[in-house]
Amino acid sequence: MTNKELQQLKERYVAAGAASPNEQFADHARNAELWDADGKRMIDFAGGIGVLNIGHRHPKVVEAVKAQLDKLMHTCQTVMPYEGYVKVAEKLSQVAPVRGHAKVMLANSGAEALENALKIARAATGKTNVICFDGGYHGRTFMTMAMNGKVAPYASDFGPMPGTVFRAPYPVPYHGVSEDEALRGLKMVLKTDANPRDTAAIVIEPVLGEGGFYPAPPSFLKKIREICDEHGMLMIVDEVQSGFGRTGKLFAIEHSGVEPDIMTMAKSMADGMPISAIVGTDKVMDASGPNSLGGTYTGSPTACAAALAVMEVFEEEDILGKSQVLGNKLAKRFAQWQEKFDHVDNVRNLGPMAAIELVTDKHDCEPRADLAAKVTGYAKEHGLILLSCGMYGNTIRFLMPVTIEDEVLEEGLQIVEDALASTD
Repeated sequence: MTNKELQQLKERYVAAGAASPNEQFADHARNAELWDADGKRMIDFAGGIGVLNIGHRHPKVVEAVKAQLDKLMHTCQTVMPYEGYVKVAEKLSQVAPVRGHAKVMLANSGAEALENALKIARAATGKTNVICFDGGYHGRTFMTMAMNGKVAPYASDFGPMPGTVFRAPYPVPYHGVSEDEALRGLKMVLKTDANPRDTAAIVIEPVLGEGGFYPAPPSFLKKIREICDEHGMLMIVDEVQSGFGRTGKLFAIEHSGVEPDIMTMAKSMADGMPISAIVGTDKVMDASGPNSLGGTYTGSPTACAAALAVMEVFEEEDILGKSQVLGNKLAKRFAQWQEKFDHVDNVRNLGPMAAIELVTDKHDCEPRADLAAKVTGYAKEHGLILLSCGMYGNTIRFLMPVTIEDEVLEEGLQIVEDALASTD
C-alpha cells in the first residue's frame, strides 16, 4: 500500500491520541536508513527514540529472534520459565553498576519498569513517597505520568494523577538552575512536602531524555546518593533512554561512579524488541512477596533472545568504543555550528547522547521552539528523521545508531547544517 492509502486507513481507524502526525509509513530498514511505503529513503537520526543504538535489524539480533521462533514463543515465565529469561537476568546482574549483588525483573516497556521499580522500593522501605525532577520523563502509565516533570502532552487530558509524587529542580545552569540551587530545592522538598520518613525513593535520569539531553553533574548524583543514604531512601536511576551505549558507556550513571539501589532500562536493550528491566540490590529486589511482580508477556522468549544478542554485539563489535568516537565527531561538528550560526547555542553531548539548542541569539538566549520545528520539518523534506525535545521545545536531539556508516552520518549532518542555514 502507498503512504496515501495507509494515511487514509490511519485517519479512519487509529485513535487520534495515538496517531502519528507523520504521513510517511515505514516499509523496511537497515542500520541507519529506512524506506517508506512509497520507496523514499530516509536517514534515521531518531532511532525509534533511542531504541536502535546498534541500528535497524542488526543481523545477529535478527538471526537470534528467528532461531527463537523455531523453538518457543510464549509460556508466561511465571507459569513455566525458560533459559532466555534467566540468562538475561544473569548478564544484567553482571554489568549493571548497582550496589552489591544484583537481581533482575524483566518487563515490557520503560514505563512498566518504572512502575515496578516504585512497587519494589515501597516494599523494601515500607514508605510511599517518591521524589522526581523537573523535566524528567518516565512514561505514560498513570504513576509515571505523575512522575513526569512536564504536563503537556502526556497528562493534559487524563484527570487527577496519583498522589505522593513530589518534584525537585534538575540542574540546568543554562536555564537558570545551578547545581547548588537544585540541591537547595531538593532539600526544601524533603522539608516541606516529602518527609524522609515517608519517602521511599528519589528517581532521576542521569541525562534528561525528553527534558532536553542535559547531563546531571557527577557531583549532583553523588549528593543524591548521600541524601538517600542519610534518610534511608532508595536511589533509582532511570536509564531507559541513556542506557546501552548511548553516552559512551553501557550506562550513563557510570560516568559518575555512583552506585544506585535500582536501575531501570529498556529501549536499546533489545534493538527494537519490546523488553525492559529492573535491576537492583538483591535484598531490595526480594522485598515483595511471592507472585507480587510479573506480567503475561514480561521477558518474552523472543525479546530475551534479542537482548542476549545485543549484549554479544556490544562485546564483539566494540560498540562502546564506536559510541565514544561518534560522540567526538558530533561534538566537533556542533562546535562549528555554534560558531557559525547565531541561533545555535548550548551545544552539548555525553558521548553521542547529543543536542543543540535553538535560540533568538547568543545574547538573549530565548528558546525558539518555532525554529526547532522548522529545522525538523526541513530535515524531513530532505530525507532525514530528526527529533526535537526539551522543556521549551527548542532542543534538537541526535539519536542516530552508534553503528551508522561515516558517509551516511555526514550526509545527515549536512542536511541539519543546511536546515540551520535556512533558518538563520
